[in-house]
Amino acid sequence: MANHPSAEKRNRQRIVRTERNRALKSALRTTVKKARAAISAGDAKLAKPLVAAAESALARAASKGVIAKKSASRVTARLAATGGKLAK
Repeated sequence: MANHPSAEKRNRQRIVRTERNRALKSALRTTVKKARAAISAGDAKLAKPLVAAAESALARAASKGVIAKKSASRVTARLAATGGKLAK
C-alpha cells in the first residue's frame, strides 16, 4: 500500500495505463486475428484491407509501447508473407 502522495499518484497512473494498454492489446489481437482468418479463407479482396489495418494497428501499438517494436515487426512480416502468397 502506498504511504506517500507521490506513490499514491504513481499507483493511480499505473491503473490508468494498465487499462489503456489492455484495451489496445485486445483490439490489436482482434484485428490481427481477423486478418489471419481472411488470409486462411483465401479471399484476397477481403484480406488486403484487413492486413493493412492490422499492420497499422501493430505499428501504432509499438509506437505507444503496448507491444515491443520487434514483436510488431515480426507479426507484420509474417502477415505480409502469407498475404503475399495469397495475391499470386
